[in-house]
Amino acid sequence: MISIAIDGPAGAGKSTIAKRLAARFGCIYVDTGALYRTVAYGAVKSGILPEDTDGVLRLIGKTEIDIAYRDGEQIVLLNGENVSEFIRTPEISEYASRVSAVPQVRAFLLGLQRKLAAEHDVVMDGRDIATVVLPSATVKIFLTASAEKRARRRYDELVAKGMDVKFEDVLGDLLERDHRDSTREIAPLKPAEDSITVDTTDLVLEEAIDAAAEVIENVLKSGDKN
Repeated sequence: MISIAIDGPAGAGKSTIAKRLAARFGCIYVDTGALYRTVAYGAVKSGILPEDTDGVLRLIGKTEIDIAYRDGEQIVLLNGENVSEFIRTPEISEYASRVSAVPQVRAFLLGLQRKLAAEHDVVMDGRDIATVVLPSATVKIFLTASAEKRARRRYDELVAKGMDVKFEDVLGDLLERDHRDSTREIAPLKPAEDSITVDTTDLVLEEAIDAAAEVIENVLKSGDKN
């Protein structure tokens, strides 16, 4: 099996690029962030605050999360319900960043992620794929860009969805999330020692995809499969 791990901070373009790479290399795409967002969505629906660790633990104790694929697109199921369209709001992003720091939540989702990689060729994106989830991944890429560029991309995405947001707020939230993700005790955001960094600050989407694809092709051709 081939496993391609793509890590990086919020707004680096991981999901879009990983999805395109999966199609190019004949893999299934696994958006691990969607799993944490689904836990967060369940917490919001249940009125559980992100700092209420006991409440979050009770929630996952009676929660079933699964991934399915329809027409080639990943959907996420929360207790059998497709919640994919409800988990992409700023509120859910904030919740997800907080609940992902809970060790039991990470353990809860780890088995599902590794099961998918054991059964399929995968492109999996997140923040700790190469360091924790798939430390023996065939290819490890750390995708990044400047904070300002990442915030601009996220801002444009939210405006396109009709949301009333300010760029300064989006940038502030992103910087706060960067700090929280990189300093948390459990599985902090950082490149694996053998990850190859792809900086997309000055690249348009197609250029970023090609740059990441070149890394993958070089590793596969060399036979240097971690």
